[in-house]
Amino acid sequence: MRTLPPLTDCIPAFGRHRGYPPRYGWLSKVHAALLHDPASMRRPDAPVVLGVGKSMVPAMGFWSQAFGLARRDGNGLVPTPRAHWLLDDARGADPFVELDASLWLLHWWLLSASPCLVPSWRYLFGHAALSRYSRAELQGYLADAAENTGWKPPPASVLAADLSCLISMYAPGDQAANIEDGLANPFRTLHLLEPGLPASPARDRRHRVTIRRGAGQCCPAVVQAYASLDFAARTTGSTPGSISLATLASASLGPGQLLLTGITGLRRALHQVAAGHPGLAIVESADGEELLSYSERPARLAEQLLATAYPGSEPVDGHRAWTRLL
Repeated sequence: MRTLPPLTDCIPAFGRHRGYPPRYGWLSKVHAALLHDPASMRRPDAPVVLGVGKSMVPAMGFWSQAFGLARRDGNGLVPTPRAHWLLDDARGADPFVELDASLWLLHWWLLSASPCLVPSWRYLFGHAALSRYSRAELQGYLADAAENTGWKPPPASVLAADLSCLISMYAPGDQAANIEDGLANPFRTLHLLEPGLPASPARDRRHRVTIRRGAGQCCPAVVQAYASLDFAARTTGSTPGSISLATLASASLGPGQLLLTGITGLRRALHQVAAGHPGLAIVESADGEELLSYSERPARLAEQLLATAYPGSEPVDGHRAWTRLL
């Protein structure tokens, strides 16, 4: 099978976040503003309405689109069905994004998006072969990935700023860092990255980063199953069928890689969820390979599972009809 360039299906742009990782409350604020006025992010009073500095407004709009919670419609943005399901004030599953399950789900939506708006994120979690890098090494690998994908090489300063935002989003800051700034970054609670040990006493540990392989074992089982079915729907087709657990664990854009679960954690989660859902089963192929078998359309099953992750949320076929959530 032909191997595609690493940043295929990514938007060839870096730094659209303006250096700001997503902060607590941003997605909810943008959703509420867009419900009132699709052009609200472009209005002169947007900083006042959103309660942020002027430079943060474009970043907030970018992140809402990157997570698939808003889409362009003419000159404005409108909430997507998944945004209504998650963020609607009265009946959303988690309007203020307070649950760890929501952060894991958003992380999956961000990295698996088609197209993906954050190529540096896609590369680090989906294609990076090692677990520990210096920022300079990552920057070089990312530049090579962009060139291999056929893109014009981005300036080094742009890549450096992109990686700085990525690491700030997921890695806990040093003890000397501003505590308020640390609390503002919700995705740090997932512990997917951490500053690496310095190469020598003279090297600042902030210039290194470690990917915490296996951190995804803390991801709720139902979110791992949702991501597995979502991946199956994207790669094997929309009809009932099966997909190997080895593929789910090892594919560059599969849940094992993007959620950092590994085969052991993913296998445990899928066995747990399949045991309680009539449409799912773990079966063995003729050559003894474990498969996730699904008796309905995988996208449909994924939506059903997602509803079970949030007590009180409505199913896909409820009267709000949030169809095509994926």
